[in-house]
Amino acid sequence: MRKSLLGSLVALGILSAAPFAAASTIEIQVNNTMSEGGSESAAVERFAEYLEEQAPGRFNVRPFLAGSLGGENSVLELLNLGQTQISITGGNWRQQYAPEYDAITVPFVFSTWDEVDAYMESPSGQRLVEIAEEKGGIKYFGTQHRGPRQMTANKAIHSPDDLSGFRMRLPSLPVWLEVWEEIGAQVVNVPAPEIYLAMQTGQVDGHENSLSSPYTRRLWEVQDHIIMTSHVMFPWNWVASKRWWEGLDAEDQEVITEAIHVARQHGTEVERELDEYYLEQLEANGMTIIEPDVEPFRQAGLPAIERILSEMADGVMDDALGDVSDD
Repeated sequence: MRKSLLGSLVALGILSAAPFAAASTIEIQVNNTMSEGGSESAAVERFAEYLEEQAPGRFNVRPFLAGSLGGENSVLELLNLGQTQISITGGNWRQQYAPEYDAITVPFVFSTWDEVDAYMESPSGQRLVEIAEEKGGIKYFGTQHRGPRQMTANKAIHSPDDLSGFRMRLPSLPVWLEVWEEIGAQVVNVPAPEIYLAMQTGQVDGHENSLSSPYTRRLWEVQDHIIMTSHVMFPWNWVASKRWWEGLDAEDQEVITEAIHVARQHGTEVERELDEYYLEQLEANGMTIIEPDVEPFRQAGLPAIERILSEMADGVMDDALGDVSDD
């Protein structure tokens, strides 16, 4: 049987099994909403390993996975209060603290991780981080890449024209609904646990998510196609409690920063490998993989994309789209 992450860290001597750690040991709780076994827990384990390699016995890493301390918003509050140390968090911090700079959440704005990373380094991205750090009491370290969001469908989708009358399940994010409706889909709201049944009964014709969704839900039983649109590049983000961080020595801050960088790279690579595996398995189970020209979808949604970005802070549209909107 596969050992749990907690057990693995204890076995490696990274996580103390005793009820109280030595006074000189720095405890680091690392939070994430995903269950063990994915790129997230792999990144946490690599983080702990690196710290132990560089400073044996100095740090006691305690993973809190599957939302053990609450959802993303609850953990963000704990970080602000200094009651937990680190989180690998999704996009809620951007929406909660600086929505006027959150171009990353808008579909079809970015098509590669290089574009996402470039935006985070742009003046708009840097201002997003500054505001979040000020309002949220967090220290931002950077992104860990996740599988891009793709489509599944009960028919072949090659162009926006194929979405006419297509009932597409989407989460209740207003900007996502607006863009997909602009492209031509008929948006349907279905709770995540009911996605399979909604497809089975014909309530919806397809949905969008990372490839782990059709794989773990066995959607090949009710869907025929994977449409590789990569329409949202939604990263994990490593953040720490500013209160906790500022109480650390410079030497400890340096090695933790290095460990986070190593962990982010490792988690990104594991996610890439998992995404390749999911795609292979979906195809092996009978799903047809379609790689359409994504630009017509983007152009069809551009009026909505530009409306959304124009309502954000000055400079966001230029930093996010560059000259593309003038093509």
